[in-house]
Amino acid sequence: MNMPKPIRRIITGNDEHGRSRIIEDGPSPAVRTVPERPGYRVTNLWATEGSPARIDSPDPVTKLAGVLPPKSGTVVRIIDIPPEPKDPAERERGMKASFGKLFADADHNPKPGEHPGMHTTTTVDYAILISGELVAIMDEGEVVMQAGDVLIQRGTNHGWANRSDAPARIAFILIDGQA
Repeated sequence: MNMPKPIRRIITGNDEHGRSRIIEDGPSPAVRTVPERPGYRVTNLWATEGSPARIDSPDPVTKLAGVLPPKSGTVVRIIDIPPEPKDPAERERGMKASFGKLFADADHNPKPGEHPGMHTTTTVDYAILISGELVAIMDEGEVVMQAGDVLIQRGTNHGWANRSDAPARIAFILIDGQA
């Protein structure tokens, strides 16, 4: 499979004289994959701990485990999603591996007949499709997203399907929430 290029992460800061500068420019140190789902790649780029966020806080992104942001915080991540396997059993194995190994903190309990990626989180998510095409699946209905579309996900049960023949890349900003 032809993987999209890695995400370039550019971080700014101030020097000892208060002058702005680039303090980091390169790949994220927090990239995760699942062997059972070839082509699926999660790149965590930054997280904030608490609100309001401290603008001079150290980089906590390598401490993240799971889908959720830190308590009262945020996380920005980009996920590369390959086309779904046509075989339902293979698709289900890939989803179970993704949630079991990467996102165990999500409420992932799809009902029989549902898409195997259905899950909920107690977050407000801004989902921005960068490239490709994805289907956002709800309990009732679904919508096809094209590059440039934005979905605001508010703690509802949902799943993502790439039913196209090409990888899709989507950016997520997750904000810790409450029901």
